[in-house]
Amino acid sequence: MNKKLIIASSVILTGAAFYFFQDAGTSNIIKEEPLQEIIIEEEEEVNLLYGINVNELDIIEGVVGKNQTLSTILAPFNVSYQIIDEIARKSKDVFDVRKIAFNKKFTVLSSKDTSLAQFFIYEPNPAEYVVFKLDEGEVYKEEKPVEWKKVEIGGTISSNLYVNMTELGLSPDLINQFADLYGWMVDFGSLQKGDKFKVVFSEKVVENQTIGIGDIEAAFFEHKGTPYHAIPFEQNGERSFFDQDGNSFKKAFLKYPVKYTRISSAYNLKRFHPVQKRYKAHLGTDYAAPTGTEIRTVGDGTVVEARYTSANGNFVKIKHNGTYTTQYLHMSKIASGMKPGARVSQGQVIGYVGSTGLATGPHLCFRFWKNGKQVDWQKEKIPPSEPISNENKLAFEHVKLEKERQIAAIPYSMSTTKLVAKNN
Repeated sequence: MNKKLIIASSVILTGAAFYFFQDAGTSNIIKEEPLQEIIIEEEEEVNLLYGINVNELDIIEGVVGKNQTLSTILAPFNVSYQIIDEIARKSKDVFDVRKIAFNKKFTVLSSKDTSLAQFFIYEPNPAEYVVFKLDEGEVYKEEKPVEWKKVEIGGTISSNLYVNMTELGLSPDLINQFADLYGWMVDFGSLQKGDKFKVVFSEKVVENQTIGIGDIEAAFFEHKGTPYHAIPFEQNGERSFFDQDGNSFKKAFLKYPVKYTRISSAYNLKRFHPVQKRYKAHLGTDYAAPTGTEIRTVGDGTVVEARYTSANGNFVKIKHNGTYTTQYLHMSKIASGMKPGARVSQGQVIGYVGSTGLATGPHLCFRFWKNGKQVDWQKEKIPPSEPISNENKLAFEHVKLEKERQIAAIPYSMSTTKLVAKNN
């Protein structure tokens, strides 16, 4: 029997719906079984905060006040001292609650019914958070999602490297990397107006806030009309920078024993001593820097002295090989582990800038020996690392062309807004 569907009503009565069919050749109506009503319940949207469902929780955010502890922060949220004590003991392997610090962000998640705190979340830094599950005594640490953003920027020197890079929004860490990279090629104390720079690197971003940077990925500097490209290339398992001819930027020693700063007093055989008030040879190079600034060994070597004297103050002396020895004077503090016989690697922190001994203010006096004789560090020609090998030249040429095109496309900016490229 042919049937055609007739919609009798769209209204649902008494919890049931009916449908009817009519015989195509007659006027007879045949009633079929009732259609069951289907009720679809819409699921409640889950709101997550720190990975926790907060639909049924109150959210209270704040920052740690002076002298506040976990106990004083949680006191208004009906958390007993016994629970706080248990959490403090259990959390030591994950996070020591005694390290809760002033002005750091915290969040309390409490029951809407009882106002009893169920979770305490503490952010020791912008990239991490620690969750305290108060009702279960569980503690765990998590990292926030990280995004890496490529930055490509160029600028022109009108004052000095630090000022002009800072005006473009570049961080001190990036400036220090750039200065370390070009330290042996360019005298940053004699830059000219019109010198130019370009640099490519990545920023580490969490919740739209830049919290750090990666290593420089490519760079360019033009000094007195001479261009210097820094091309990254991996050779012998190590990533280094090379110029356009394949010569290594890396030297046996770093140019700066402290992060990029100014020289306050150079090597001088007839300097007037500011403390002793007489003319006396100054056989070192003084770097002005605030107290507590990290001091780095310029090269691999072995500590031969780490002690205090009335003239040198706290100092460390390092033998690098049979030719070169360096010494670092007037430290506020010698780094842990610095003792005769200890091995150190290039760039390792060996102490902190101070003004101990015969010093009028905080600075590092850096001394450099060659074949047992103190020499002018700034005039020494330090041997470079190995250039691009013959078997790597073809691969290097390919990388070089790619980086040169990338650098050439970067405009010189006078703006304080960084030019941010698309993510990798």
